[in-house]
Amino acid sequence: MSTPPAPPLADALARGPLVLDGGLSNQLQAQGCDLSDELWSARLLADDPARIEAAHTAYVRAGARVLITGSYQASHPGFARRGLGREETDALLRRSVALARAAAGATGEPVWVAASVGPYGAVLADGSEYRGRYGLTVAELERFHRPRIEALAEAAPDVLALETVPDAEEAEALLRAARDCGVPVWLSYTVAGERTRAGQPLADAFAVAAGDDRVIAVGVNCCDPRDAAPAVRLAARTTGKPVVVYPNSGERWNASRGAWEGGAAFAPSDARRWLRDGARLIGGCCRVGPEEIARVAAELRAEPKTEPRAEPGTGG
Repeated sequence: MSTPPAPPLADALARGPLVLDGGLSNQLQAQGCDLSDELWSARLLADDPARIEAAHTAYVRAGARVLITGSYQASHPGFARRGLGREETDALLRRSVALARAAAGATGEPVWVAASVGPYGAVLADGSEYRGRYGLTVAELERFHRPRIEALAEAAPDVLALETVPDAEEAEALLRAARDCGVPVWLSYTVAGERTRAGQPLADAFAVAAGDDRVIAVGVNCCDPRDAAPAVRLAARTTGKPVVVYPNSGERWNASRGAWEGGAAFAPSDARRWLRDGARLIGGCCRVGPEEIARVAAELRAEPKTEPRAEPGTGG
């Protein structure tokens, strides 16, 4: 299907909101994939890439206009434990972008690709991305993230999604690692209330990106949906940038059991409130599937085009 060329993502966000996809892992599981391996969905980059493309395609057909690649848990150390070298891992990281690009052809509308760069804790596969504070310095974290960022940037995604970041110090490391990659980024924390998972005030964490022109959006993901609204307002007030928001279903990940627990609280109708408060990239994370993303897209189509609500002290 012929697709018109997409403008730069930052320009598109200036014109209105874009719908993100939902959780890649839950869609892969719905397709019958086994994700019990420590590489999680990244394993399929090597073993069954067609399944990843199919999952992306399901979200495009649901209305997503930004696809997040399957590279969240992909890393050189992780694939090295499988016997893959640096060049082979680089090729798999680039493949993650190519698979999303291929799925973008499922619609005649522009679709942007966000290359996922997950936190160091995701590679540990022990739930520590929901804690942070790994005992590593900012410089050590920068050295870890730089090779994967360089490989992803070589594939020319529209943006790097520095996502599910639990710690403001890791955010600093990620921004340093992406400094010279030539690709814009968004920065998205996982939070508990108005603090990062590592316990820092969220306003301070957002401020890490406030003066960085490479950062085209700031926000939260893989958090309880009930924490999303105050985080959106705080991100907009602190940074003046477009906000990205894609919470999980509201269930909680039990790393020791390897299972989600509790009830779901994701409500597609919340997308309207997030939009009014400054969100421009809106979707879902873990346990949010194509059906919910289709409803988010419908909510945003129904929302009147109005200026976002000004917060006290912003000059709006």
